[in-house]
Amino acid sequence: MPADISATAAGAWKLGDLTVNRLGFGAMRITANPDREVAIRVLRKAVELGVNHLDTAAFYRSPGGTLGVGEGPVRFANELIREALSPYPEDLVITTKVGPGVDERGFYNATTPAELRSQVEENLRQLGRDHLDVVNLRIMKKPGESISDRFGWLAELREAGLIRHLGISNVRPEHLDEAQAIAPVVCVQNSYAIDTHREDDTFLPLCGERGVAYVPFFAIAGAERESGPTVDHTKALEALAAAHNATPAQIRLAWTLHQGDHVLAIPGTGNPAHLEVNIAAGALKLTTEELATLG
Repeated sequence: MPADISATAAGAWKLGDLTVNRLGFGAMRITANPDREVAIRVLRKAVELGVNHLDTAAFYRSPGGTLGVGEGPVRFANELIREALSPYPEDLVITTKVGPGVDERGFYNATTPAELRSQVEENLRQLGRDHLDVVNLRIMKKPGESISDRFGWLAELREAGLIRHLGISNVRPEHLDEAQAIAPVVCVQNSYAIDTHREDDTFLPLCGERGVAYVPFFAIAGAERESGPTVDHTKALEALAAAHNATPAQIRLAWTLHQGDHVLAIPGTGNPAHLEVNIAAGALKLTTEELATLG
């Protein structure tokens, strides 16, 4: 691992008028650590290492609290971010998302347009801000689902000054068409990795052609999160990791960043050591031949 670790090594991209380093931080896992001080230390260290793009949501929270599972008080990612980083650095861009709701059993359901304002306001409250930099509309991706009503409602909140830029998440190309007919879209956030959801192989470059950032989530977990990694990918990852004195997770991140200048990575962790390993991956350079072995 290089001695000088910085998120700037992977280059930068613009979300609208906001410049972010392509290697960011996803806050979903930050609530998993029961030690609040460790979580806060991870967030502060991320910014120290050059991360200026945080991905979060009001519904990113630890087990416990209102869901009645787990131990201790519920911990919200947004509130940890606020405690760790407020007053926020001028160059820090916080991307959040709205759309899913939580019922009494903890399951997520698509919300109605009328509920989106309350979700936006909850993100504002938790983060302690008067506007949100980027808000992604997260959908459930049902067959034939339209996003025009909900995205249009968020566009109104953008016009009102509560939101600076808009994005969409868990979507298909037709959803991008729908959204761009209503308001500018700065990012698409979908599940995508070496070994999963490769149907986005054509969607990803389309985003680049339109100047839209493509932000994969679960880029490290990949297919393992759903059904386990393939043997071929495991062998290829291990071979490249050994060749670069890196970990398979770092190779996954490097592969992600090599998919295009408009591709942003948002690996998350609640572990300070893992954070440095993730950020160091931004400096890895893979050859065309090496990329081909990963598919």
